[in-house]
This record gives sequence, C-alpha cells and structure tokens, in this order.
Amino acid sequence: MLVGTVYADWAYAFVVYDGNTYVISKELVGQSQIGSLIGKVTKYSDREGTYSGNFSNRYPKGTEYYEIIGIKVHEAIAVKEKDGLFIKATYRGEYGGSRYDWISYLPYVIVVLLLLFGGFIMKRKFIR
Repeated sequence: MLVGTVYADWAYAFVVYDGNTYVISKELVGQSQIGSLIGKVTKYSDREGTYSGNFSNRYPKGTEYYEIIGIKVHEAIAVKEKDGLFIKATYRGEYGGSRYDWISYLPYVIVVLLLLFGGFIMKRKFIR
C-alpha cells in the first residue's frame, strides 16, 4: 500500500500570464529588447496540478514578466531571471487552470454579504 503524496514531474518549465501558457526557452533576450512590465508570478509550485493566476512551475512568486519589443505578447514574453538576465518564454496555448485566484473575488463577496446583512437589519428595524 502506497502512503503519502506522489508528485509527478512537469513535462516542461513554464509560466502562465493572463490565462496563457508560455514555455521557458534557453534563449536570452537583450536588455534593449525589453518593453513594459506586464505581470508577475503570483503562485509557484513544483507539484503537478492546476493553479490559478500567473502561475509558474519554475520561477518564485514575484518574478516579473515583460513585453519583448517587436514581438506580440501572444507570441512570446520575457521573464526576468534572478541574476537580471531575461529569458524568452514562447506562447504554448491557453492554460487549463483558472485565470483568477479565489482571493480576487473576496472583496466582492464581502461587499455582497455586508449589503445583505445591512438589508436584513434595516428590514427588521422597520418591521417593528
């Protein structure tokens, strides 16, 4: 009997940006080709699974994504390595996980609950 958690290896290193998967290449991107900051890794895991947000199986939370000048974001992006170099990540397709983390919805849930609670209190106040 197998006890404990079994981890599978990912087929390749990647980042997820805006719901799309980008495979990490070995190609460096020159500083002069780096455009605007477009996002950051919001979740890292080396355990195979489906995650939400700007997820990566290679880079830690906070790793930055940049546009590459002259290349559409839907084709490739640059990922900033910890040593300050930029590596090209090529578009692979849509990511199977959610684009948003549940925490993204939390403020809306709180507002709705407060409105419902406030309405309930007001209704009870006027019924008396």
